[in-house]
Amino acid sequence: MTYFPALLNIDYKKVVVVGGGNVAAQKVRALLPTKANIHIISPDLIAELASYVQEGRAIWHEKQFAPHDVDDAVLVFATTNSEAVNDAVEEATQHWQQFSRADMKGRVDFINPAVVRRGELILAVSTSGASPGYTRKLKAELEEQFDESYAQYIAFLKHCRQQINATLTDKAAKRKALQQTLCPEIFDWLQQGDVQQCEAFLQNLLNGEQST
Repeated sequence: MTYFPALLNIDYKKVVVVGGGNVAAQKVRALLPTKANIHIISPDLIAELASYVQEGRAIWHEKQFAPHDVDDAVLVFATTNSEAVNDAVEEATQHWQQFSRADMKGRVDFINPAVVRRGELILAVSTSGASPGYTRKLKAELEEQFDESYAQYIAFLKHCRQQINATLTDKAAKRKALQQTLCPEIFDWLQQGDVQQCEAFLQNLLNGEQST
């Protein structure tokens, strides 16, 4: 199976997770950074999921699965340890709804990559299910390589792009200025807490001055 990688906007859309155990918690944990409306269908929950419900970050339907539970959902996860329940969830899911089941039996429209988030920087890696262990290893390496300082760095690059697009009209000048914002000095200045130097650098670019 060949997968197409994509980043989905699921803000304010219904997502259903059927199951209340560790696998369900893994799926919900991955969904929390979004603004999706997360619905958990299960007669009971482990402590982690219960805490998300208590915090208002997910809605718990304390019941056995029923076909109408997936109505209007854009993503549906079947994460129970019962093949019969997972089959029922699959059968209830319409063709336009993206469906994934943890046991990888039957229909699987998508799988979740391992994700490292640093602000608006999203790094996703997958072995397409071939070696989950190696996927975890790669994720750990990425977490070490890209620490929390990259969140501030990406935020400043976004600020630069907005200012350059709003100020410069010549396309060639825009491209050149945007390229110059990728110089290593900006990352170094931010790590040193020298935001003023970064802003001065940006101002020089907006003024059309040469920067190194």
